[in-house]
Amino acid sequence: MKHRAGFISIVGRPNVGKSTLMNAIIGQQLSITTPKAQTTRHRIFGILSGDDFQMVYSDTPGILEPQYELQKSMMHFVRSALEDADLILVMMELDDKLANYHDIINRILKLNLPTLFILNKVDLGKGSQVHDKLAYWKEQLPDQEIITVSALKKSGVDALFNRILELLPKHPAYFPKDELTDKSARFFASEMVRANILALYHQEVPYASEVSITEFIEEENIIRVRAEIYVERDSQKGILIGKGGSQLKKLGQNARLDMEAFFGKKIFLEQHVKVEKDWRKKSDKLKRFGY
Repeated sequence: MKHRAGFISIVGRPNVGKSTLMNAIIGQQLSITTPKAQTTRHRIFGILSGDDFQMVYSDTPGILEPQYELQKSMMHFVRSALEDADLILVMMELDDKLANYHDIINRILKLNLPTLFILNKVDLGKGSQVHDKLAYWKEQLPDQEIITVSALKKSGVDALFNRILELLPKHPAYFPKDELTDKSARFFASEMVRANILALYHQEVPYASEVSITEFIEEENIIRVRAEIYVERDSQKGILIGKGGSQLKKLGQNARLDMEAFFGKKIFLEQHVKVEKDWRKKSDKLKRFGY
């Protein structure tokens, strides 16, 4: 059999560029990307297929020490991605040190799986910084393969793709070749609203917000979407709506444009803001939101 297929799990600390890398390899904006940490909350499959291969990437939440139930659920997604993997990509950036990754590296190496260590954001390196950092990691991990990329600039991504293909096991495709992801249209609609919350608001509001799509009705020329946005406090609701509804209107306009670009249809977006006190700390609420 010449066909290769496998599950590739991308892991690393928050905001190292995991989502950006998956989007760059897949060629689609499947995972939302923002400068804020903890942007990714779920495990998201991105599927790239060719005539003789299928790569199933898992974008995962950034590794952290969980402080409440939502973060515990996020770390469960990371663990499940490691358990399912045929190949692991450990992403780091220029400022990272071994101490940041000591526990996760030990856990990964015990799995005895093919692993690539990816030094990302090399486009930001000054002077000899990239050379020096690469030398540092080769000294710390002498038996491991380390590859430098800039996921944002797509530098080194083609070489990484080729190396991943070489390491994949020979196996039939796991999914139909025309599938791009395991997530539904409703999921991506909710993520586009959440991405714009992350972009428009500051401090605690983005992290206290969750989006549920309660209606997604696709007609011939338009998709009608009803989004319920949950926050934890009345004060957060006030900030999200803004004076005279100005902030919520801006949020809706931006999210609608993103959805129209993604789905290729006109979007009618209806938004409602609700308070669900301390939802991040309650397991029953998290299950309702898909965690």
